[in-house]
Amino acid sequence: MSAFRHRDYLIFWIGALLSNTGSWLLNLTVPFVLFQLTGSALWVGAAVAAQFVPMFLLSPWGGSLADHLPRRRILLVMQSAMGLVALALWAAWAADLRDPLVLLGLMALIGAFNGLSMPSWQGFVHDLVPREDLLSAVTMNSLQFNAARAIGPALAGVLLATLGPAWAFGINALSFGCVILALVLVRAGRDAVRTVRTSSVVRQFSSALRYVATQPGLIMSMVIAATIGFLGNPVFSFTVVFAGGVFDVGPVALGFMNAVLGIGAFAAAPIVGGARWAPRLSRLVAIGLVTYTISLIAFSMAPGYAVGLVALFLIGACFLTVVATINTATQVIVADEFRGRVLAMRLMVFTLAAPLGSLAWGGVADILGARVAMLIAGVLMGIVTGVVLTRRGALRISRLDDPHDESVLTAA
Repeated sequence: MSAFRHRDYLIFWIGALLSNTGSWLLNLTVPFVLFQLTGSALWVGAAVAAQFVPMFLLSPWGGSLADHLPRRRILLVMQSAMGLVALALWAAWAADLRDPLVLLGLMALIGAFNGLSMPSWQGFVHDLVPREDLLSAVTMNSLQFNAARAIGPALAGVLLATLGPAWAFGINALSFGCVILALVLVRAGRDAVRTVRTSSVVRQFSSALRYVATQPGLIMSMVIAATIGFLGNPVFSFTVVFAGGVFDVGPVALGFMNAVLGIGAFAAAPIVGGARWAPRLSRLVAIGLVTYTISLIAFSMAPGYAVGLVALFLIGACFLTVVATINTATQVIVADEFRGRVLAMRLMVFTLAAPLGSLAWGGVADILGARVAMLIAGVLMGIVTGVVLTRRGALRISRLDDPHDESVLTAA
């Protein structure tokens, strides 16, 4: 991939892969132990909400920081803070503290620091490569995230079945050192000093919101992010419920279910990253949404574990395709002076929709069963996809192909 020709990007990519592998250890371990402690799908959804709600609340500040301070410096501070919280999570479990509320509280702290960090993370990718390699860089960034999604849960399944959750928590804490070392070694962004605004974060974010309202392509990316977050993303945490309550398999098989999601994304990444054959980003999103819908419904109706794995493979591939492509469209369209705040806004849309979806479908699953919950989510995604793909006028899916906005505005 063309992005790997750039030294700084390659170093950052490797560090992020190792760190995110540890994070996916955590993302499977916490729902697993909560389900073991409570037996409730709603508590599994609460684990997602604990991370994403603080991310949503703090993303405006994260976006403002990303626009006005060196992103590399922000990432160093926030990743270090997250590493300390991860270490506290390990210490709590090692001390035999099994209170679900303590787990959720520490996960909320990680989510808070992530909300301050993520806009800089996404904007930093833009800092590491020239614009002609941006699609490759964004896709490879999604690839490492989903490769970690494959490796981390597979490792978590083995650890949970053999050594126990404490090892998973400990390895996650250590993994933050990898991305911190990578940021130390990266040269880009060391001297990137941006103009510090004197206006409040609320005013800065309001100006970005008014700007997005003038860009139909950015609005469409937000709509699709909300759809994936509320209807498509909950399946990632529901593997815990399906493994224990539907397919009746153990932690190793559960780890493989989550690994298959990452493997599917890994398989799709070369296609998305080399999508010069597909001149329209909107075409990739349309294919991804339709296939996502079919796969989600197939997973809800899977007669057994093997069929469920096939559906999860396709879901992982579609998630990568849609999320990486709308992220690329956002980065291409947005005016440079609004980049951090608009990326934060897109992150906020997803991080609000994801916990709401996890809690909603967790509640439905506790009442009607996990299969019914995922089936309803899949049918609703099909309805939304149909509306998005057939809509005409100013707000249509083809606006994802809009060019870069070269206008110079007042980014208050």
